Amino acid sequence: MSKTRVNEIDLLRFFAALAVAFYHYAFRGYAANNLSIMPYPLLEPIAKYGFLGVELFFMISGFVILMTAASGSLKGFIVSRIVRLYPAFWACCTLTFVLILAIGAPRFFTNWHEYLVNMTLFSGFLGVPSIDGVYWSLFVEMRFYALVALVLIIRQIHHAQFFLALWLAVAVIYEMFNIHHLRDIFIVDYAAYFIAGSIFYLVWSRGLTVSRLLLLVGAWILALKISIESLVETNKHYNTIMNEWVVGGIISIFFIIMALIALRKTGKFGQMQWITAGALTYPFYLLHQKIGFMIFNLAYPTINPHLLLWGVLAITLLMSYAVHKYIEKKLASPMKRFLLIIFDSIEQKLASFMPQKQRQ
Repeated sequence: MSKTRVNEIDLLRFFAALAVAFYHYAFRGYAANNLSIMPYPLLEPIAKYGFLGVELFFMISGFVILMTAASGSLKGFIVSRIVRLYPAFWACCTLTFVLILAIGAPRFFTNWHEYLVNMTLFSGFLGVPSIDGVYWSLFVEMRFYALVALVLIIRQIHHAQFFLALWLAVAVIYEMFNIHHLRDIFIVDYAAYFIAGSIFYLVWSRGLTVSRLLLLVGAWILALKISIESLVETNKHYNTIMNEWVVGGIISIFFIIMALIALRKTGKFGQMQWITAGALTYPFYLLHQKIGFMIFNLAYPTINPHLLLWGVLAITLLMSYAVHKYIEKKLASPMKRFLLIIFDSIEQKLASFMPQKQRQ
């Protein structure tokens, strides 16, 4: 393997986050659920397709998470996920909570119970409202992590392609027969993106084969089917018309871009580093939505909407940089060392209960 960091992924992450932000700011907030009083018709026709940035996130996650798990270390995988998710989340969740208390009314409310449960990052599994609606995608991600962890537990990560093929088959069967039982466990609605991203990692690390190509085609077809069929409900909820060809085209472009990255065909573009952009993505995604809506509701129409939208975007990016520099970077190393000590201690205690022959 010629390199262990895929530079293009950092920029792609940032692009996905911006797409979601414009979707929220220029379309979603005003279109439904009374979240924002500020319309932004200039970008609305384009911004309304920004929801697909989350699908791109899931595809990128498939690539990156399989890369992280490829070593076969369950301990390493769990520690890397905790260190990656929690420090920025704690900071962003706390900041959003404080601002909701300060300026959220009359549209947004929360309380200490919701905040404390949210800080565990398990609120979505406990039936507690999220401090910010964007957290829903984290709960989807965590289901994917659980599936990867299960493969690591049975020590079969080297057979990842087999499990990905099995997962795709299950998702296709669920769609064909409209099965609802355990649908969330198998992440059927977004499985195609996680599977495609994981296969693209296998192509990047081991090369393209006929079987991997077939899996990618299957994932692409499933992604198109589910996304286009869901537009009926989306159009109804937001009182808009999402063009099926545009949605299908955007999803296809995601697959093409990821294919170019996996095949290492991005040329000099792939040699450029976008580390800062990639680092800002997670805190920016966590911070932008509700904080943006609250500022819009507080300042519009007194302040020009153009100044508001672009100003809030800039402010949120600066806040994200602060979270990354002063929280993520400061906590990552000591938190990782602490977790490794804890896991090593657990391993030693478990080993002490094992029979001597089994330990050998």
